Amino acid sequence: MLLLPLTLLALQAALCRAACVEVDSDTEAVAGDGFKLGCISCKMRSEVPAEAAVIWSFKASDEETFSPLYTYENKQGDIQDMRFYERLDWNGSKNTLDLQDGSIYILNVTFNDTGTYKCIFERTLKYKNHEFNNKTTKLIQLNVVSKLTRGMASILSEVMMYVSIIGLQFWLVVEMIYCYRKISVAGEEALRESEAEYLAIASESKDNCASVQEAE
Repeated sequence: MLLLPLTLLALQAALCRAACVEVDSDTEAVAGDGFKLGCISCKMRSEVPAEAAVIWSFKASDEETFSPLYTYENKQGDIQDMRFYERLDWNGSKNTLDLQDGSIYILNVTFNDTGTYKCIFERTLKYKNHEFNNKTTKLIQLNVVSKLTRGMASILSEVMMYVSIIGLQFWLVVEMIYCYRKISVAGEEALRESEAEYLAIASESKDNCASVQEAE
């Protein structure tokens, strides 16, 4: 009886790890506070092994071109813009080469951090006989203010995130019920087969005993 709940819990944990929801980053930061620049790129085929690198670049509000900001690859990050030295940290997927969350965190935000941030996922999907490379680019327009004013886009983004989470939880419940019923049916069939086999063996043994007694 204990094995079935443990099996279902393991199944739920595996499904939770596979779930990925792309949520847009906030775009308004408060000067002096920390801020997370969100960048999520989900794989379309979760069962396919993959490796990814995340490349960030930055264009300040008074600049015309992007400059390298930060690169994360092979579980290591590298700050490339000295304006963010000791103020930038990785806030994405941990302990894996198969990155899906490429978010970074800025400490002690300043007004000079206002501008456009570019996040690029360079992903390699590893199929059995070949590899497939693709690139996903996302732009984030960050505005640094002295006091936070929550916009409608941020509210809608948060609402969509909670809707997605509820939808995933509902899907997990349906999946668990389906697996439970499938396991129960398989268990009942196994019991019926075992019972039929036992009766057949008992009947055969009885016949053999009867034959021995007649021979005597």
